[in-house]
Amino acid sequence: MASGNGLASLGADGASAAARALSLPAEAYGNDSRVEALWAMKAYNHAEVYFNLISSVDPKFLKLTKQDDKIYSTFRETFNDLNIRLLKEHDLKSDEAKERWRPYCNQFEGVIEDFNYGTLLRLDSEKDYTEENTIFATRVQFFAIEIARNREGYNDTVFKARSSKS
Repeated sequence: MASGNGLASLGADGASAAARALSLPAEAYGNDSRVEALWAMKAYNHAEVYFNLISSVDPKFLKLTKQDDKIYSTFRETFNDLNIRLLKEHDLKSDEAKERWRPYCNQFEGVIEDFNYGTLLRLDSEKDYTEENTIFATRVQFFAIEIARNREGYNDTVFKARSSKS
């Protein structure tokens, strides 16, 4: 994943101000395009850090939250048939999918910080974040799918590709 200017271009004071702004409730802003841009940068930076992490450390050893075991077990109980290697947009965005995801995600309210914040998620676990391979998901959806990918070996391809180049 190529690094852009991102939050680093804001400097320490600008990044601190951005963090304070992003912690305010959405109602405080309406449809402010500057806030949307900050959210996009934050989501991109999160994606970049995560991809670098699974490229550098064997994913099966990663722990993403203190609740990984609960997230994984309840995810597989609810979505035992979901193909996490190659997601389709309708797996998260169709009306039927939303009805399945909503109760799953809501059980983590107050358990996972910012459980419903927007995050970028790769559709194909074997590929990098690109416009074609990225979908917008909630943080708990990201955790559920990526914890499962790590435990079930679907992120191994990314790790092995990077380590074979070293």
